[in-house]
Amino acid sequence: MARTSVTSRVTPAVTPTVSPRAASVGAASVGAASSGDASSGAAPGGRLTAAQGTAMYVGAVLGTGVIALPALAAQAAGPASLLAWLGLVVLSAPLAAAFAALGARHPDSGGVSTYARLAFGDRAAVVVGWCFYFAIPPSAAAAALFGGEYVAAAVGGGTGTATLTAAALMTVVTVSNASGLRVTGRVQLGLAGLLVALLVVAVALSLPHADAANLRPFAPHGWTAIGPAAALLVWSFAGWEAITHLAADFRRPSRDLPRAAAAAVVLVGVLYLSVAFATVAVLGPAAGGARAPLGDLLALGLGGNARLLAAVAALLLTLGAMNAYWAGAAKLGAALGRDGALPGWLSRGSVAGEVPRRSLAVVAVLSFLALAVVYAAGTGIRPLVLMTNGSFVVVYAIGVAAAIRLLPRGRARAAALLALVAVALLVAASGVYLVWPLLIGGAALAYARFTRRETAVPAGAREEEETTVPAHR
Repeated sequence: MARTSVTSRVTPAVTPTVSPRAASVGAASVGAASSGDASSGAAPGGRLTAAQGTAMYVGAVLGTGVIALPALAAQAAGPASLLAWLGLVVLSAPLAAAFAALGARHPDSGGVSTYARLAFGDRAAVVVGWCFYFAIPPSAAAAALFGGEYVAAAVGGGTGTATLTAAALMTVVTVSNASGLRVTGRVQLGLAGLLVALLVVAVALSLPHADAANLRPFAPHGWTAIGPAAALLVWSFAGWEAITHLAADFRRPSRDLPRAAAAAVVLVGVLYLSVAFATVAVLGPAAGGARAPLGDLLALGLGGNARLLAAVAALLLTLGAMNAYWAGAAKLGAALGRDGALPGWLSRGSVAGEVPRRSLAVVAVLSFLALAVVYAAGTGIRPLVLMTNGSFVVVYAIGVAAAIRLLPRGRARAAALLALVAVALLVAASGVYLVWPLLIGGAALAYARFTRRETAVPAGAREEEETTVPAHR
């Protein structure tokens, strides 16, 4: 199959997997992917306003990570983890601005994959597709464990309880997707609203218990620990590329998309910083070992039974998020199989309305395998988060580099240059966990080259036959 035919079709298929953090817009993204036209890049009659776009941005960026990552970051850097949170909020501004500018200028459902293809060609787009697809298994296991930890904290169980809960969540999501059930975009936004309410209540009730002494020593593990903490927190800030897939659905993309991105950066930044500060200032040294930090904060304000309430909320949020991006990942795998970027065996279910059960099975098997490995090794959630974040850092690096190449000189391109600096810092902080996306990217390029060679040989044979057969006649 020719390179152009493969990638032009792969590009819109990348949409649904935006990131594990973009679950709130997963259903809408799937629809955009199936109806988007990469050639025209526009969808007439867009209805999204700046306010609606802001709500979708917040839903895309806020997600399951915030219920657990404040504790993991505190474990890595202590109170100094607050600087990692602040740094990522500041760095999010140019990153969101660059992707908003790309979405406004190139409104296409393919998102980052489209920009990669326009800037660097088909190979870059295929690498983006593979990085998204194979980031889902470790991220799914991590998200399930986030919810499992809250259940374990509520009922007094240990690692076994958390792992069994995670396995149950993954089973429910697999069965529901195999049955063709979907969570609507409205339900996803409702779950995002539930998360915002949970964060606000937890912070408001716990702040009276804050103690300045808990901020000392500020950097117990040294200042260099801020880098590893930031590498963990990438999970919480992935999703700024999400709404670019729906750019063509805005009434006025060039005006509304940048406004929505700016408002969302402020709202998300305030929420994250508030939760991170409350976790460190209220829980103190215990924050690093907290399995369910929001549950602990609620328990201080409402009593011990609040942990059960937090566990129920965590389960709902986790189920909604996992259902959305597993559905998107399954569709992506089928589309990549259809277009030759993955084995054709996966292509069944790529047509709109069909259930991609084979691709879903691959996602489920790899996700359960990831869960089993971390349980057997006793490593916890941290490696899964960092593997996922490494994949998204690579995708962001490709996306920002494309922005620099595609955007005209001006504020938008300046934002892209600043975003490139931000991504470079995240690449440096990711360290050894960049091996995973580099292996995936290398495998994607090798597979693309192999399939091109396989299709080129029969073509050459046919040309030879066409030239030699008439001579014998």
